[in-house]
Amino acid sequence: MIKPTTFVSCCFLLIVVVLSFSFIQQKENNFQEEKVSDLLAKFSPSSPLHYISMDDLDSLKVRQGKNLVTTGFLNPEDKKIFKSRQSKHFVCTDCHNIQREDPDLKQSNPETRLSYVSEKGMKFLPATTLYGTVNKSHWYNQDYLKKYGELVVPARDTLANAVQLCAVVCSQGRALNEEEMESMMHFLNSIGYSTSELDFNEKEKNLIKTSDDTGQIKELIESKYLNYSPATFLNPQKIEARKYGENGNPKNGKLIYEMSCLTCHQERGVTNYKLNNEQLTFKHLQYWSSTHKMFSVYDITRKGTYSKNGYKPYMPNYTKERMSDQQLEDLMAYINSMATQSRPETKKKN
Repeated sequence: MIKPTTFVSCCFLLIVVVLSFSFIQQKENNFQEEKVSDLLAKFSPSSPLHYISMDDLDSLKVRQGKNLVTTGFLNPEDKKIFKSRQSKHFVCTDCHNIQREDPDLKQSNPETRLSYVSEKGMKFLPATTLYGTVNKSHWYNQDYLKKYGELVVPARDTLANAVQLCAVVCSQGRALNEEEMESMMHFLNSIGYSTSELDFNEKEKNLIKTSDDTGQIKELIESKYLNYSPATFLNPQKIEARKYGENGNPKNGKLIYEMSCLTCHQERGVTNYKLNNEQLTFKHLQYWSSTHKMFSVYDITRKGTYSKNGYKPYMPNYTKERMSDQQLEDLMAYINSMATQSRPETKKKN
């Protein structure tokens, strides 16, 4: 027969074990759910100018920032006054996703991105996602100097300046006012990377929890993702080098056409140049593909267009990191298949 004192001792020990396990599990969950920006703030003498901790995020400003990104208006009721819209031509999500779009945060790979965004029901867009942009250290990187010149200099190391350049030049709108910029920063901080996305192994997690070497920990954390978005501009392929879809994958090409081209060029899209799924449209694209004219997908994809007096909407170019040459051939393979498909026969009337 178990003595009462022994039974109480066993119960007490069991409670201690359960509470200890719960504490460890809670600590692990907290680590998994923590924002990378907040984690880095613990090991850095200073934080970026745009940094706002999760504890300091204002839910109203986050909603307003998201509304600004997706609709161009800070508040839904502002839609009654169209002139209050940040740009009458574009909203941020015409070119940027606001969700994670790369399966490996250490790479900017258009091939793996296409599969990933397709599975997630997202778009395949020319500009880097805004998700995790607060975790970057640089913006408008590399070849964007060729397109925007000295305008990119103040925008490369400061997120607020990068946002303003995008608002005025890329979106062809007005600069954000103080309230809009504050809301934008709250929203962007809310969609920063979480530690659970950085694929830490158990040894690395333990190191972060126990090491006193802040420099080593900071380096470890930042090694798990790119701190900038690479941008390599490519010239259109020479006509004699084009494969016109040969060995291209029309299945991937269909994804690109629907998730990229039609995003802006469908009916009620942001451009006057319309595309659809009619055979005549694909014949048109096929015809111009062997030229260096604007309607050639080989040329327009790499060069884009520029805004001009009387018509400010323009098409951004796709960099090497946003669409590969192979994906262009996949797109052409799909265009060819749709341009040459046979029409269903119609029964003759008696």
